[in-house]
Amino acid sequence: MIPDAAPGIAQAIQFAVAPALLLVGIGNVLNVVAVRLARIVDRARQLERHLPDAGDRERRHEIEELRSLDRRMKICHASVGFITASGLLTCLVIIMLFVNSLRGLGYGDTVSVLFVAAMGSLAVGLLLFLTEITIAIRVVKVSAEHVHRRKD
Repeated sequence: MIPDAAPGIAQAIQFAVAPALLLVGIGNVLNVVAVRLARIVDRARQLERHLPDAGDRERRHEIEELRSLDRRMKICHASVGFITASGLLTCLVIIMLFVNSLRGLGYGDTVSVLFVAAMGSLAVGLLLFLTEITIAIRVVKVSAEHVHRRKD
């Protein structure tokens, strides 16, 4: 490495560190949503296997649950897509910041647009995730006899 280039590379790395940390957070959120999606798929498969042996009342209940699971899978899938897009856009921001810092090519406006797009995509993905959780909470009904309230 040329000694004169070292300060420029160090500065380029400094510019890229903050978005790289953001990328770690995006990866963690993506992992949470992907695990949730996997659990929904597992529950749907379990219900589909049990459906042929179910009685009429139970079958109606399970079909209704399968409809809800199908909707939740679609929402989670869309959430994964938006969060992944946010990660990819953040990668582009990091690359452009690094290249711009080294070469001074004037990518400031492009980096700004990519960053706003990454944050917008992440926001949509998180809203979809919240929507899926809201649907899940509405569907699950806990029987009062199973909920033990503490007496003061």
